[in-house]
Amino acid sequence: MLQKIEHYEDKMTYYTDLAMGYATEYGLKILGALLIFFIGKWIARKIVALMRKGMERTRVDPTLISFASNALYVALIIIIIVTAISNIGVETTSFVAVFGAAGLAIGLALKDTLANVGAAVLIIFFRPFKVGDFIEASGVMGNVKSINLFSTTLTTTDNRSIIIPNGALIAGNIINYTGNLTRRIDMTFQIDYKDDLKIAKEVVMKVLQSHEKVLKEPEAVVAVGALERDGVQLIVRPWVAVDDYWDVMFEITESIKLEFDKHKITVPFPQMDLHLKKEDL
Repeated sequence: MLQKIEHYEDKMTYYTDLAMGYATEYGLKILGALLIFFIGKWIARKIVALMRKGMERTRVDPTLISFASNALYVALIIIIIVTAISNIGVETTSFVAVFGAAGLAIGLALKDTLANVGAAVLIIFFRPFKVGDFIEASGVMGNVKSINLFSTTLTTTDNRSIIIPNGALIAGNIINYTGNLTRRIDMTFQIDYKDDLKIAKEVVMKVLQSHEKVLKEPEAVVAVGALERDGVQLIVRPWVAVDDYWDVMFEITESIKLEFDKHKITVPFPQMDLHLKKEDL
C-alpha cells in the first residue's frame, strides 16, 4: 500500500513538474506574443493616423482617405498577427503560403475591379484632379462630383451624372480646366470689310479694359486672326479667374455686340448673291 502511494506521488510530481515546465516555457512565449500584438496594434494606429493627417493636409477626397487608411491598417495587423504567432513557435510559412494563394486567386477573379482600385490609388498620390474640378476625360466633360474606390462621377453642365471607371479614366488624357488659378478666354468675332478695323479693335479693347473681372496681367490680346470670305476675323483673348470664366465670356460677348451697334460696326453673315439673266426667246 505504501509503495502504491509513493508511486502515485512520483507520478504527480512528474506531471506537475512537466506542466510547470510547459507553463513557464510557453507562458513566456504567449506573453511575448500578446505584447507584440498590442504594442504593434498601437504602433499601427499611430502610423495610420499620421497618414490620414498627411492626406487631409493635401485635401485628398475623404472616401479615398478612408480606403487607404483601412487598407494600410489591415495590412499592418496581418503582419503583426503573423509575427506574434511565430513568436509562440508556430511555423508561419504555411500561413504565408495560404495568404499568398488566396490573394492570387482573388486577384485573378477581380482583375478589372482591382485595376479600378489601383487607379484610385494613383489618383490619390498624383492628384490630376480633385472634387469640384471641371475636367474632360473619356470623351466627356463635367465637374467632379465624387471619387470612390471604383469610379469617378462627373456632373455635366446640363446636370447629368456620368460615372466613369477609374481604370478607364486614367487610361487616356485628362484635361483639367480648373487646375490653375487663371484661364484664358478664346473668342472670335467678325467685322465687315467696309468697317474701320482700327476703330473695331479699339472698341473691343475698351470693353475688355472696362470689365472688372478681366485681369490686367497677363494682358488681353485683340488681333486680326484671318481674312475670311465674309469678313475680317478678330481674335479676342482676355484672362480671367477660373471661377469667372463663363460669366465673363457671356458678358463680354453681349457688350461687344452692343458696342459694335453703337459704332455702326457690322457683324457679317453668310450670304449669296444671285444674278438672273433674261434670255430672248
